[in-house]
Amino acid sequence: MALDTQQQMLVEQRLNNEKKSPLIAYLLWFFLSGFAAHRFYMGKTGSALVMLLLCWIGIFTAVFMVGLILLVIFAIWWIVDAFLIPGWVEADMREKRSKIANEIGANAMLS
Repeated sequence: MALDTQQQMLVEQRLNNEKKSPLIAYLLWFFLSGFAAHRFYMGKTGSALVMLLLCWIGIFTAVFMVGLILLVIFAIWWIVDAFLIPGWVEADMREKRSKIANEIGANAMLS
């Protein structure tokens, strides 16, 4: 069922309240990358844990030179993430828009 104009406005209003901010994602990426905060913020918990471990194991084992390899891998991953963030934000927005529209459409059918 297609949504009317008022329902579409409600979808967009709720989406603006619930969507992820690219600015926050980039601030987390830049300032808290050692904690993979940007990945946790975007809901990528599994890869965030891997990135977190990679960074901190790399830091603690850097004196044995093994950690330097891990830190280089982390640094490359960190740079790649800078280019992935816009796509994550867009995908999150599409997913939330669809979910909200389905909720509003279902509520309209029940009324």
